[in-house]
Amino acid sequence: MRKLSCILLLFLTFFSCKEKEQSPDQNSLDTLEFDYQKMPKRTGINPEATEILNEWSEFQDFNSSFTVLYKATNNEDLVLAIDELIKKEEELAKSEYPETFDEFQIKSRQRVVKTYLFKVKASIVNNTKTTEPTIEMIKAYNAFRAQLNVLVNSQLDKKLILDES
Repeated sequence: MRKLSCILLLFLTFFSCKEKEQSPDQNSLDTLEFDYQKMPKRTGINPEATEILNEWSEFQDFNSSFTVLYKATNNEDLVLAIDELIKKEEELAKSEYPETFDEFQIKSRQRVVKTYLFKVKASIVNNTKTTEPTIEMIKAYNAFRAQLNVLVNSQLDKKLILDES
């Protein structure tokens, strides 16, 4: 009888310790919420670039999807916004770029944004923190938008620079 009670006591102690180990994991899942207040502001686009971009409907759709991202307040909203952004980015990549923006500088920065979109998506799928990858993605998007301004503001004539004679 005494052996049975000792075994039962050890058995109960083992399972009670195991339950305590699981509770911190549940707390860590609760803290994986998306912190929308840390998101950086979007870089502005100058009026000359805005005129060109207003005619590029795929960019307008992509840009409006980023507006939805800024309204996300939790991981569920973020999932929907990221899925929409990935879809709009694919449409943007397939679209015909305006002549001014049909440059490698724009397309490469767009690819960087795409990479960070997938990084955020991976964070969501893997149930890891999503705030930092989202901030990185927005910084890449801001670099994309800043490059639009640079191309419009550039006063350099490429033909003169590339002319070897």
